[in-house]
Amino acid sequence: MVHHTRIRLAATAAVAVAALGLTACGSGSGDEVVDKPKAKASATAEGAAEKEAPAEKSSAAPEVAKVGDTLALKGMEAGSGLDVTVVKVADNARSGDEFFAPESGNRWIGVQFQLVNTGTKVYSDAPVNGAKMTDDQGQQFGTVLADITAGPSMSSDVRLKPGAKTLGWIVFELPKASKAATVTFGMDSGFAEQIGEWKLS
Repeated sequence: MVHHTRIRLAATAAVAVAALGLTACGSGSGDEVVDKPKAKASATAEGAAEKEAPAEKSSAAPEVAKVGDTLALKGMEAGSGLDVTVVKVADNARSGDEFFAPESGNRWIGVQFQLVNTGTKVYSDAPVNGAKMTDDQGQQFGTVLADITAGPSMSSDVRLKPGAKTLGWIVFELPKASKAATVTFGMDSGFAEQIGEWKLS
């Protein structure tokens, strides 16, 4: 147990150091929450039909992003941007390593993110630093550097040229009794002004 605790602490320290390195670059984070999804390409025909009868949707609540939706986010530097999609969620995710598992009383929730560089500059970051999960009580949870059986993990060192994309799982550790409510993602290890938010329940 001591060995695995050291691995967990070392991983957490590495993420914290990476995040601290960015504090000097920007003052605050999350000044703007983005939760309105981009229109899906497959919904073009439906969109044409909706234009004919806009009154039907006028009384509906504003649409907020959920699993499967894409949010357009901007980074701190001019010309940096991502289209971020929460592709899938795996609650009670199983560890891909027989020696590494959630702490007693906790569980892992995996979220598969797709990142597409929509900017004019190379995107270079550790995406796990910019992701957080909140439960229905308002408690926030950070990420765990873990491999799960649902699929390959998001790289801790992503570099994307304009137009390129990457796909991978980011893992969060929550108490078994907690109900996941939202997941958020921000560029620049979470220090960008725009933070994307997806509703999970």
